[in-house]
Amino acid sequence: MLLKKRQRESGEINGSSMADIAFLLLIFFLVTTTINVDTGIGLVLPPPLDPEVEPPPIKERNLMKILVNAEGLVLMDDQPASLTEVKDKLVEFIKNPTADPNLAETPQLAIVSIKTVRQTPYRIYIDMLDEVMGAYRELRDEASLANYGVPYGSLEDESEQQQQVQDLYPKKISIAEPDQE
Repeated sequence: MLLKKRQRESGEINGSSMADIAFLLLIFFLVTTTINVDTGIGLVLPPPLDPEVEPPPIKERNLMKILVNAEGLVLMDDQPASLTEVKDKLVEFIKNPTADPNLAETPQLAIVSIKTVRQTPYRIYIDMLDEVMGAYRELRDEASLANYGVPYGSLEDESEQQQQVQDLYPKKISIAEPDQE
């Protein structure tokens, strides 16, 4: 009787909680993962004008007209220009370092008007917007370095310093709707 064999338990693992663990991991993954969503072009559009209020007059010398035609050719104030020239010409137009009467009176009054046609290649349009934004970024960086010793991007968001640089070089960009053709 003493030699009674002991029965050993089998080496099975209880798998009933594995489904719960897998479900919790799935929920954790879904909650913590950010999905990359294309946000498009980051532009802040101005509020619509009151139809009863007449828009303010704009002096012709303060307006830089940029037209991108169906072939992707760029015209700046009716003069042909390449995409690589756009930024430099805009910087000169906005700053007007020589007080040229054909350029903007002050950077605060300078307005850039971009117009395209429906057949304008999308890539050229985006490159044009990049050049215009690059011109303003260059001007703001220069002003920020001169006044605060750091590039514009290093200034704290919505700080007084950032606002002063924005007031010095306000982005006034008009994007006209493409012509109907």
